Amino acid sequence: MAELRSLFTHLPRYLIALVAVGLISVAIGLVLESRAIANISMLYLIVILATATRLGPGPAIFASLAAFLIFDWFFVVPYHTLTVADPEEWLSLVLFLVTAIITGQLAARERLRAQQAERREREAVLLFDTLRLMSAPETEVALQTLAERIRSELHVNAVGIALSIGARAQTTVAGDTDAAAVLSPHSARATEVMNLGQRPTNGASGSTGRWIKIMPPNRAPAFEAMGSWRRYEVPIQVDQRLVGRLTLVRDSSGSRFGQLENRFLGVIATQLGILVQRAEGQQAATDAALLRQANELKSALLNAVSHDLRTPLASILASAGSLRQHDVPWTDEDREEFAMAIEQQTERLNRIVGNLLDLSRIEGGALRPDRELRDLGGLIADVVERLGNAITLRIEDDLPPVLLDFSEIDQVLTNLIENAVKYAPAGKSVEVSCWREGSEVVVEVADRGPGVPPEEIPRVFEPFYRVAGLGPRGSGLGLGLAVAKGLVEAHRGRIWVENRQGGGARFLFSLPAPTAAPARDEPLIERAG
Repeated sequence: MAELRSLFTHLPRYLIALVAVGLISVAIGLVLESRAIANISMLYLIVILATATRLGPGPAIFASLAAFLIFDWFFVVPYHTLTVADPEEWLSLVLFLVTAIITGQLAARERLRAQQAERREREAVLLFDTLRLMSAPETEVALQTLAERIRSELHVNAVGIALSIGARAQTTVAGDTDAAAVLSPHSARATEVMNLGQRPTNGASGSTGRWIKIMPPNRAPAFEAMGSWRRYEVPIQVDQRLVGRLTLVRDSSGSRFGQLENRFLGVIATQLGILVQRAEGQQAATDAALLRQANELKSALLNAVSHDLRTPLASILASAGSLRQHDVPWTDEDREEFAMAIEQQTERLNRIVGNLLDLSRIEGGALRPDRELRDLGGLIADVVERLGNAITLRIEDDLPPVLLDFSEIDQVLTNLIENAVKYAPAGKSVEVSCWREGSEVVVEVADRGPGVPPEEIPRVFEPFYRVAGLGPRGSGLGLGLAVAKGLVEAHRGRIWVENRQGGGARFLFSLPAPTAAPARDEPLIERAG
């Protein structure tokens, strides 16, 4: 049955070769009616060369034999017989036949080499494009583009790519709706699964895959009748582990996949496996980095809290215990000092807990400031007056009102000023300035302390990070600057740090300034959410 099907498949090519020989024979007959031309049989070589280059070696040999017989039958004496009266004619005919066959074979061989070179070029281009597509940063977009490219190149009706990357499943489908329904792994339809073949070794090339037909246990004739489709499946493996499937659906009237297509599908399956392996490696590295970072933050939090919470708690307990000692004649000044110590340390604890809560809201994305048009200069003056330290204040006149959350920007200023006061040398005041710069209002908190080492500047605003080597005054959880950064950025502003000439550091943050004063009917408040 297969041989008969092959015969009917190639029969049109032989008929075309016979028709071409017949046409050139008619032309030779017309020429010989008017004059005799020696070696006119060489005209058949034109047909044989064309047949070899277009139809292949088989039709070329068939055309050579047909030309030999037709020329002998019609144009060699005695006519209309296969006998030859003149021995020289026999020699000419034999030489013609040998020449025709050799010429046809050589032309067919060149045609085959040209086809092989074209296939290799196409395969190289396909593999190059495939590698580039799968190197795209977005996996979903890369797989969708790859599925469309496979569908276009292999002339199939639908392509499905299903991958399991860790615990995440990713599926991509491209093609006709009817054909795409056959892509489902639950489809009650026979499937041809590719055996990827033998892997290449140092001494031997790898073999291309072959298709193995698998029948489902329970076929559904009604579903099978919905369309005449062939379903192909290429397994995607990583270290003998099945991580996905490449599924193709083609109309049953189409031809089966050839060696080039099989090799192309095998390479794509291999590259998709590498893609999954790389994605799993990246995910594992990301998880390890997150776990390491979480462990570092946990250790930093425990170390900092164990010190910074115990210190104020110990002071509170000592002061409260002293107040409860009725056998000691405490003076009113002593009791006032104990009460003040309890109040100060309680405020310190309240700030630590507040910073922790603010940081959790910032990192959780739950921070939504309620911004109103407020006088930033007045807010700065209130904070400076409340802190009551040696602070020099400079505020530019005619500052525009700024959209801000009063309590959150108050927290930013408090953290920056307290941080500056902590590092400022004795007798040196902290300088707070505010001015307008273009479309922003800039606030600066500067001190004359030790400054920030240049290599530490990128990490100053990280949670729980404290610059090493600044002495006992550099203690703290390392949350103040991180919270200030989060609050400023939630206001669509920016914050940064610079070292000052002559020593010290200047922390600056900016907030967007309205481009024009609001009209009376415009809202002055921007609520969160």
